[in-house]
Amino acid sequence: MSTRTARLEIQGMSCANCSQSVTDAVEALDGVTEAAVNFATDEGTVTYDPSAVSIAEIYDAIEAAGYHARRETVSIGIADMTCANCAATNEEALELVPGVIDAEANYATDEAQVAYNPAAVSRETLYETVEEAGYTPIRGEGDDESEQDRRDAARNEEIRKQLRLTLFGAILSVPFLFFLTDRFLLGGTVFPDELFGFEFEWVGFLLATPVQFVLGRPFYVNSYKAIVKNGRANMDVLIALGSSTAYVYSVAVLLGLVAGETYFDTAALILVFITLGNYLEARSKGQAGDALRKLLEMEAETATVVREDGSEEDVPLEDVVVGDRLKVRPGEKIPTDGVVVDGQSAVDESMITGESVPVEKSDGDEVVGSTINENGVLTVEATKVGGDTALQQIVRTVKDAQARQPEIQNLADRISAYFVPAVIANALFWGTVWFFFPQPLAGFVDWLPLWGQVAGGPAVAGGTISVFEFAIVVFASAVLIACPCALGLATPAATMVGTTIGAQNGVLFKGGDILERAKDVDTVVFDKTGTLTEGEMELTDVVVFDGDGAPAADGGDPATDGGQLEAQHRRSEDDVLALAAAAESGSEHPLAQAIVDGARARGLDIDEPDAFENVPGHGIQATVGGREILVGNRKLLRDAGIDPEPAAETMERLENEGKTAMLVAIDGDLRGVVADADTVKESAKTAVAALHERAVDVMMLTGDNERTARAVAEQVGIDPENVRAEVLPEDKSDAVEAIQDEGRTAMMVGDGVNDAPALAVAHVGTAIGSGTDVAIEAADVTLMRDDPVDVVKAIRISDATLQKIKQNLVWALGYNTTLIPLASLGLLQPVLAAGAMAFSSVSVLSNSLLFRRYTPDEEYRLLYRWR
Repeated sequence: MSTRTARLEIQGMSCANCSQSVTDAVEALDGVTEAAVNFATDEGTVTYDPSAVSIAEIYDAIEAAGYHARRETVSIGIADMTCANCAATNEEALELVPGVIDAEANYATDEAQVAYNPAAVSRETLYETVEEAGYTPIRGEGDDESEQDRRDAARNEEIRKQLRLTLFGAILSVPFLFFLTDRFLLGGTVFPDELFGFEFEWVGFLLATPVQFVLGRPFYVNSYKAIVKNGRANMDVLIALGSSTAYVYSVAVLLGLVAGETYFDTAALILVFITLGNYLEARSKGQAGDALRKLLEMEAETATVVREDGSEEDVPLEDVVVGDRLKVRPGEKIPTDGVVVDGQSAVDESMITGESVPVEKSDGDEVVGSTINENGVLTVEATKVGGDTALQQIVRTVKDAQARQPEIQNLADRISAYFVPAVIANALFWGTVWFFFPQPLAGFVDWLPLWGQVAGGPAVAGGTISVFEFAIVVFASAVLIACPCALGLATPAATMVGTTIGAQNGVLFKGGDILERAKDVDTVVFDKTGTLTEGEMELTDVVVFDGDGAPAADGGDPATDGGQLEAQHRRSEDDVLALAAAAESGSEHPLAQAIVDGARARGLDIDEPDAFENVPGHGIQATVGGREILVGNRKLLRDAGIDPEPAAETMERLENEGKTAMLVAIDGDLRGVVADADTVKESAKTAVAALHERAVDVMMLTGDNERTARAVAEQVGIDPENVRAEVLPEDKSDAVEAIQDEGRTAMMVGDGVNDAPALAVAHVGTAIGSGTDVAIEAADVTLMRDDPVDVVKAIRISDATLQKIKQNLVWALGYNTTLIPLASLGLLQPVLAAGAMAFSSVSVLSNSLLFRRYTPDEEYRLLYRWR
């Protein structure tokens, strides 16, 4: 048994017991022989058998114990990948590096996402690993933008290189097109047998040889690396086999070693068509990533910093630091994320949230870097700079999502793993069969209309070419017609566009697997406050009770009593409200803040509480000026021995109005009821209706009482039976699990903070209205706006992306399963097979690029759909 020892940096430990908990958790894994964790140094060493347990499982065990082992994630640009097999080769090579936790390579984006232990492996080691696998890493340290610049430069250079090769090959191959036209369409009557004293076979040799060794060189080099270094055949092997077979056979005929015709035209045109396909493919890949690059290009280049003496200075954006005050004039881009400290204006945030209507900003409001100040002058204090800004986080989130592919990609990966060897074996089999058993096969396919036309005549049934020559043609065609590229591109190309569409509309998916998962949601569970409602509570009612617990009279007739009773009642309301507000001033809950703000609006003095205790899910109890105050629900008063029944009618009336009513008890007596109300978002009803149109059930979870919850549900169109009220924050995750235990596939939608446990257990957790806080660990989907309609958009984007993936896969699989048998039966010329192969991968990319036109404001319509 070979063992490894890994050194880990462990965070979150606060005592020796913590280190022992980590030790126990790790040593419980099969394959771990020893673990030692030091609380003083925040480090640990683990000795383990890599064949029995992976470093990823060790990390998972530490996190399951409640701690965190330091890891870093790097995105490595990789040049020279030509198919999904290349991506798999890089993945396997990187995952074998000690200290690498996980690696995912993406052929469509030409990069690999690698999570690794920085205490055990360096970036340079990862770069070297990619090189040893036969590929070219795009090196360099720096911020995300400069790294993206390097990748763009590498991709642009690849595009230019493929264009140069295509033009070079095309110039030398143009004469072949005339020869082919004369041979097949004009019966060989136009061109003589010789040109300038040279036989046409030698002219073909002189034209095809530079093409073979210039355009063919990358395929030969990559084939050597794939087979010799990695023991894995890839697409380059197929191309090298097909083109070299035609070329070597033609040279043998030219030298008189075998009898037959030359195929120099075929050998050259194969490489020209494939190289042209590579050029178009490289261009398409670049276009697929244009949206993200345009986002980065929208960053301001400079900022106007206001110094302490009031002077202004224009500085490069990279010189802005947190705390700087920036002046933003009308029409200018806001340089970085910040808070408005002076001024008022409307800001166009469409590039971040997808919302076309400018948002009003004033003192205390957050602004996002790269958004555009429409009118007034703003002074903004920078709160996030560089890679911490919302824009950079969005780009990083989308790129991470593109690296994590949907489960449907596993189908393509499984096929691709065996595809190239199977194609070579098939070509060898049919080439051999045609050579040894030509007559039976000729009789079998003689009825096909293409027989004798495309393949150059029924050679084995009395045609003009030999059996051996025909077997060579079949072999070359069967090798060249297969296209693993189309399979490899089908999923990542569509995923790349889908995640970008999401980002452009303020919907961020954590991974391609989440993008796939969201379409299967059949139940959406909304948190109420801040999700379906505005989340800004206002004090609406203060009801005072007399000493018997009945509602106090609301005043007499001012004409007869001089308004004394009305003033007395008003003073009684103020007394109860002032005490309730003083008690609630110790709480940060929105309901409490609404009471405090309402009391201040009436001009009441609010004392500081002498003692304060929050009773989660029920209310608060406090001491104010020596008086015992309770503010909360019925259970809070019952637990204190106070009967809430006299307030039942008042509570029911207020709750039926959609208000949150709270009982107020003073010194053991029921003294009143205060009520807050939250406004339902205008778009909530639209969102619920759109979900119902998709046959998605909509449910609501809230800590509010049953009546208030049902009143809100009625306003937005949720079935009262689908309301779960009076659910404590810590019980929301249990409620979501119970819903899913009914066989539902649930999406939980909440604010991403209080609802984190529920978001984590849901099939898809969605954090709504996250603003600049786009990196929410618990959420699978992050919505940049406070709009429930974006939940519908997220599901639509998911559904549309999966439809596009399935289109691509149907085309890729259909192309291969249809044309490989035709080539195997000798019904395709190798040059036509090469052209079809190049067209296949380009068509998949083109189909994915067309998807960029989709907007999730409506359902994605297809001529055919899968469910």
